[in-house]
Amino acid sequence: MTPPTIEAYGIRLRPFRLDDVADIAAGCADPLVQRYLDALPSPYTEADARYWVTEGAPAAFTAGGAAYAIADPATDRLLGTVGLSHPVPQRSQAEIGYWVAPWARGRGVATAATRALAAHAFAAGTARLELLADVENAASQRVALAAGFRPEGVRRSGGPVRGGGRRDLTVWVRLADDPPGPSPRPLPDLPAGRLTDGVVALRRLGPEDNDEMYRLHTGPEVVASRVPPEPPTRDEIDRRARGAESQWLVGTVASMTILDATSGAVAGGCALVHDQPGSGQAMLGYSLLPQWRGRGYATRTVRLLARWGFDHVGLVRLWAGTLPENVGSQRVLEKAGFRREGLLRGRLPGAAGSRNDSTVFGLLPTDLAD
Repeated sequence: MTPPTIEAYGIRLRPFRLDDVADIAAGCADPLVQRYLDALPSPYTEADARYWVTEGAPAAFTAGGAAYAIADPATDRLLGTVGLSHPVPQRSQAEIGYWVAPWARGRGVATAATRALAAHAFAAGTARLELLADVENAASQRVALAAGFRPEGVRRSGGPVRGGGRRDLTVWVRLADDPPGPSPRPLPDLPAGRLTDGVVALRRLGPEDNDEMYRLHTGPEVVASRVPPEPPTRDEIDRRARGAESQWLVGTVASMTILDATSGAVAGGCALVHDQPGSGQAMLGYSLLPQWRGRGYATRTVRLLARWGFDHVGLVRLWAGTLPENVGSQRVLEKAGFRREGLLRGRLPGAAGSRNDSTVFGLLPTDLAD
């Protein structure tokens, strides 16, 4: 039985044809597609594409899934593929996946195709769709959000890595009765990609910051304030940077790099941890490299983070904690408008099994000092 053609959201989903072979081969040989689709042959040839058209795609429908060519409605040229796999009939569930050819990226093709096939699947009786994306594949997670999928967690070592090993996968889910449109973003992107007051600039943490972040977080003063007070490994620093955009998109942590606005040099790191979204609260933290301390950069950073949290995230309260002996950090918070709210005894794990007290500070929108 020939699968129906689906036209929606400015794209066409149709069965594959033999005249798609050259485009399938070119798309599947692309390094980005090869990186995230480990099941594809490597190198990918036109013989592989021909097998997919004649055997692989029809078999997907026979197994209860789907495998569609994404085509341009005007030219009918192949732009990529989208499909349903791993159907679980007793749960009315399936997994949705896609790839987009290099010549079609940046046009919303993946989002449109995902929305179109999801609507078709729900109309046919599917109740739940999963979309799995590599933790480092932020582009795919942005597609999930735009297509109305919501994060449900991380499937640890959920997928193989070409050449050996495993990778973590973020799990995104859309239900048949979810509201239409994109999913809400608890932590929006920074305006124009950064926050700045002309002296200090903040941007999203990235792998290019790993050397400086390792130097920062292994410094003795910063280690003393860590929980627990132990230096991180280089692998921990690298993994944090690789997963930073995913955490931002999921809405849990906005990790940022502090820059000198004039030179662009890395001055430190900061984060807004969205730990109490239900009550509109979040925690912030910050650290500076030694050569940038004593210049007011930490206070400027706290003000920038707080203003973004109140004005763009929609928070109603921010809090921060310091060790009682960390007078310097307490002065930074107070200059930004935070008020000391109390002492939590034995709140934090310390060295050698001990416990440390934590001094708690809070900030309301009306407290923020310019």
